[in-house]
Amino acid sequence: MLLLCDVGNTNIVLGVYKDDEIIAYWRIGTDSKKTADEYGILLRQLFLADNIAARDVKAVVISSVVPPLNPILEEMVRKYLNLKPLVVGPGIKTGMPILFEDPKEVGADRLVNSVAAYQKYGGPCIVIDFGTATTFDAISAKGEYLGGAISPGVVISTESLFQYAAKLPRIELVKPAKVIGKTTVACMQSGIIYGYIGQVEGIVQRMKKELGGKAFVVATGGLAGLFVQETESIDVVDHLLTLEGLKYIYYRNLRGNK
Repeated sequence: MLLLCDVGNTNIVLGVYKDDEIIAYWRIGTDSKKTADEYGILLRQLFLADNIAARDVKAVVISSVVPPLNPILEEMVRKYLNLKPLVVGPGIKTGMPILFEDPKEVGADRLVNSVAAYQKYGGPCIVIDFGTATTFDAISAKGEYLGGAISPGVVISTESLFQYAAKLPRIELVKPAKVIGKTTVACMQSGIIYGYIGQVEGIVQRMKKELGGKAFVVATGGLAGLFVQETESIDVVDHLLTLEGLKYIYYRNLRGNK
C-alpha cells in the first residue's frame, strides 16, 4: 500500500492507495507545533479506524507547503512506518517541464495538481485550488507547466473583513439567497461568494484566451464545492486531485512508469 500526504497551510490530507485504488482518505488540521510522536499516534488511530495495518504500507510520498513540518513528518514516517518518505521538491521527477522563470518557486502542491490534471484530463487545462490561498495554474497542450495566479483564499478574505472593519461581524460562509443583500451579514456573504465567483470566471476567461481559446478547468480543494454550482467556468471538481498527482509522481520516481 501507498500512503500519500498533502500538507497545506490549513489542512493535511492523507490517502492510502492499494492496487492504484484509494481505500482510505482523511483530512486533519495542520499544526507545526505537533511532534513526530503526536502525528505518529494520530496516524495509528486513523489506520485503526479503517482496519489498515501499518506494516502493509510500503511507501510514503509527501508534498508540503509548510517547510517547518517537513522534518517532523519525515521523522514520523521513519519512526512509525520504518520507511524513508519521498518528498516532492527539487530533483524529483515529475515528467512535466516547468516554464517558470525560477522553477523552484512553484509550490509543490501546485505542481502536483498540475501533473494530475494533465494525466487525467489532458491539456490545455487550468487547475483551481480553493484552499488557504486560491491558486490558478495553467498547463499547455504539451503538458508544460506555464504558470498561473494566486489570490487570497475566501476564508482569509472573510476574516479580513471582520478584523479590519470595526462594524462588520464575523459571518458564516454560506451562499445568500440573493445578490442584493438586505442585512449586513447577507451583504457580506454576497460580496464574498459572488465576488469570488466573478474572480474565478474572470481569471479563467483570461487564461483560456492566453491558452488559445479553450482549456479544461479542474477545481479542487476543500471549498471547491461552495462555488462549482454557481458557475459554468468549472468543468469538474476533483477532491482527490493532489493525492492522484502524488501517486503519479511516485510511479515515475520509483517504478519508472510514465
